[in-house]
Amino acid sequence: MRQECRHYESRTYRTGETMRRCSLDAAPEAPWRCPEHCPFFERRLVDLGWERGSLAQPPTPPEPPGVGQGGDVAALLDAAEDIVHAVLPDVVAEVAAERARRPWWRRIVSRRRR
Repeated sequence: MRQECRHYESRTYRTGETMRRCSLDAAPEAPWRCPEHCPFFERRLVDLGWERGSLAQPPTPPEPPGVGQGGDVAALLDAAEDIVHAVLPDVVAEVAAERARRPWWRRIVSRRRR
């Protein structure tokens, strides 16, 4: 991915795993590459000329087989998203049922914490 793009985001978690993505969700093959002629590319102006120290993010992991060789990553991600959306109503109903089983005083306490 183009790390110099304004819409590039990364975050390193305590486990050492790093998330890389486009904040506009315009890079279907993230974290490995952006579209070749991305219409949303804007050069990041803040860190021009800055030097990165030793705490800079680790390098992007190697591409899995099939990503750059004609594999349709966007279709794969769409299929994964469809799976998540298919399960979502069941999960929401399950959480609502769990909350309804709580004693009334626990429901009041949980509302105050929000």
